[in-house]
Amino acid sequence: MTRQNSQVGADGRSGWRFAIDRGGTFTDIVAVSPDGTVLTRKVLSENPGAYDDAALHGIRQILGVAPDAALPAHQIASIKMGTTVATNALLERKGEPTVLVITAGFEDQLEIGTQARPDIFALRIVKPDLVYSRVIGARERVMADGRVLVPLDEPHLAAQLGEARSAGCRAAAIVFMHGYAYPEHEMRAADLARAAGFEQVSVSHQVSPLVKIVGRGDTSVVDAYLSPILRRYVDRVAGALTGPAPDGRSDDTPLLQFMASSG
Repeated sequence: MTRQNSQVGADGRSGWRFAIDRGGTFTDIVAVSPDGTVLTRKVLSENPGAYDDAALHGIRQILGVAPDAALPAHQIASIKMGTTVATNALLERKGEPTVLVITAGFEDQLEIGTQARPDIFALRIVKPDLVYSRVIGARERVMADGRVLVPLDEPHLAAQLGEARSAGCRAAAIVFMHGYAYPEHEMRAADLARAAGFEQVSVSHQVSPLVKIVGRGDTSVVDAYLSPILRRYVDRVAGALTGPAPDGRSDDTPLLQFMASSG
């Protein structure tokens, strides 16, 4: 434990400041108190019998709050966190049930990929499991110059989306040929997906507007697969930090920031 000068952050907030790294095994927490004292904690990232969330548990430990008590959010100035929640969900294939909506005729395109292989002479090719569980071939086709060769068959797509939603898919990735440059069909398909009840709709021209359909499609599928997991985690942490101060002041929510994978 070290002591520094009392400080107010660049954002003008005063109070406890937490920096948290939530890894797959351990969660590390560094806290700076209002008077500049630095404290650290290391807790297991997963310990269901003891607490629901490692980061919140570590904060409670440092603040001396009971495990089942509400956090004194008015005492906290900021929380900055890096987390592998999404990475772990991808590695363990525990993301949201996802349907891929792609131009008809290209239903196997993402599974085929680019034919790049880590071992070109291997006799037995082991491919990674797909993150989407269902594929819809949308009847549409836009050419590279923007000409509409096949208009989007909206009734057919709406029916297919309804079936996928009834089958348990809650996320949809929409990836159309040349959608990066001519997104009208993708935008309309996204409207149909939301109307069908999909909670997460990732559209390729918004997620990753790349020319190549494989790279654009892979990124869009992963976005659809993981975004709900990460959103639920962020909401859980944010929800624990809301509420009025005990002296009756209005809600004084701490600044909550999450680090992107790019840093």
